[in-house]
Amino acid sequence: MRWLRPISCNIGRIPPRWIKNALYRALRNPPPIGLRHSAGTPLLTTGRPDNLKTSVRGNWNGFTVRFIISKATNIRTQRSRVASWALAVFVAGSLPLASLVGRDARAQEKETPTVGTIERLDPRLDQIVPRNARVERIAEGFDWSEGPVWDRRGGFLLFSDVPRNTVFKWQQGKGVNVFLKPSGYTGTTPRGGEPGSNGLLMDSQGRLILCQHGDRRVARLEAGGTFTTLADRYNGKRFNSPNDGVFKSNGDLYFTDPPYGLIGLNADPAKELDFNGVYRLTASDGKVTLLTGEMTFPNGIAFSPDEKTLYVANSDPKKAIWMAFPVQDDGTLGTGRVFGDVTSSVGSKQGLPDGMKVDQAGNLFATGPGGVLIFAPDGTHLGTFATGQRTANCGWGEDGTVLYITADMYLGRIKLTTKGPGF
Repeated sequence: MRWLRPISCNIGRIPPRWIKNALYRALRNPPPIGLRHSAGTPLLTTGRPDNLKTSVRGNWNGFTVRFIISKATNIRTQRSRVASWALAVFVAGSLPLASLVGRDARAQEKETPTVGTIERLDPRLDQIVPRNARVERIAEGFDWSEGPVWDRRGGFLLFSDVPRNTVFKWQQGKGVNVFLKPSGYTGTTPRGGEPGSNGLLMDSQGRLILCQHGDRRVARLEAGGTFTTLADRYNGKRFNSPNDGVFKSNGDLYFTDPPYGLIGLNADPAKELDFNGVYRLTASDGKVTLLTGEMTFPNGIAFSPDEKTLYVANSDPKKAIWMAFPVQDDGTLGTGRVFGDVTSSVGSKQGLPDGMKVDQAGNLFATGPGGVLIFAPDGTHLGTFATGQRTANCGWGEDGTVLYITADMYLGRIKLTTKGPGF
């Protein structure tokens, strides 16, 4: 809902032609029954408000208006030959005047559209998600939004639209703009599918790291707009299509490599590896190590705050799970265990296990069937941000208490009482 700032006006100072034009518009387009003046009684339910005294408030052409009316000493002057209520109709309904007085930003924020609802399954959720919290819808119109990452130096959010081969930038008060195109496929031969970047990260120097589907690599965006390849092969064979990643505190990059960037997926003739892996890119020497090739569709990936556990989502409708792997002293992985299993929800709820983030307390915010599922470190399902959309990923932003969510065509955010690591 849009608001207008209160204004004061004197009937004696309003040009007669304005009032006549207002009356004409009012007769052709009667105001809503719900329009009320300051006494709280309907303004135009019978056509003549005998008790109009000070102000008018209500809805008019999408605006909620409140105006203070100051009557002239002699209301039946030459400048007010129409009924005194016409001025209220004029002021409330005059769009040119509305454009002059502007909107009330605070009230506008109260009417920000939302994405879905919040389902609370465990009292512990109240400790991290306020009772009055909601997922605000701050942008929309994307093909498949993914990989949100906060740029702390610039104070804005970056996120991928994978089919559009574009990284978008969202900033408070400025909205959405194209930040980078192409983002994941720099070839000249037209192709379909999902060619763009997917997961996005910031390295320790604040540089953007992209998991690029179309170019089948992990790359860094340089200041001049060029890409530097960080990794594109394992044992001489090209990756499938790097999907998502997470940095360890020592600078090593852990990332997943499902086949979603290949048009034919596992059956694509361009697929060179006969598995879908989870890898580590060592910061010291650039070496690529296969950590596990046993997951069918590895996707989202995140460390526990102490970096002793690596969570990996498996976006397989036949085995929709999150795995928890112990991290060994040398950075490799031990035998994993199933942390969460939502296979039974596939089909009845939209989405599959996908991108995820962990807060400072070790709670896991994991996108999956139904929206963003919140798990305690012990695996208890605390609740869900039920977006009603296929939800791809999430990421911390601003001061670390805001979680940004990419849900199909929507970009949302929610203010929490917990924080992401490093904030």
